[in-house]
Amino acid sequence: MSGESATPPPVLWAQRKEDVFLTFSIESKEPTIKIEKDSIYFKGTSAQDNKCYEVTISLYAAILPEKSAYVNKGRCIEMILRKEKKDSPYWPSLTKDKKKPHYLKIDFNKWRDEDDEEDEGGDSSYNLEEMLRAMGGGDKPDKPNFDDLGSDSDDENLPDLE
Repeated sequence: MSGESATPPPVLWAQRKEDVFLTFSIESKEPTIKIEKDSIYFKGTSAQDNKCYEVTISLYAAILPEKSAYVNKGRCIEMILRKEKKDSPYWPSLTKDKKKPHYLKIDFNKWRDEDDEEDEGGDSSYNLEEMLRAMGGGDKPDKPNFDDLGSDSDDENLPDLE
């Protein structure tokens, strides 16, 4: 692979007041992931087409690597990054770069606006410690269990049709 350059994988991102969520949309059995204070490194080979994906994402602000974790869910790799400054305003973007990378998209399923979070007084169904326990400490992708993270409105029973 000396002549080939690795392609960045598709990455979805979202944030909350204290955390940033990343989803690497690639099926890779044993990716190399490094979570550092100011960047994320990902390298993995796609199980579908055997193509190499690699990217280093320089983050907008510092995170706490020891309080961050990831889990390989088979079809994708999900990551949760704890922001270093909990009371700082929302990041205007994931990276410091003015130009948005082509592989980076917003994850609207996980996105929560700063105004929404203040109105609700935070997200009661979301708990980082519980999520990290479900991930098995973060770097052990053997048996993740996201079922215990709480329910959302789609989980409620629907009324009978008349």
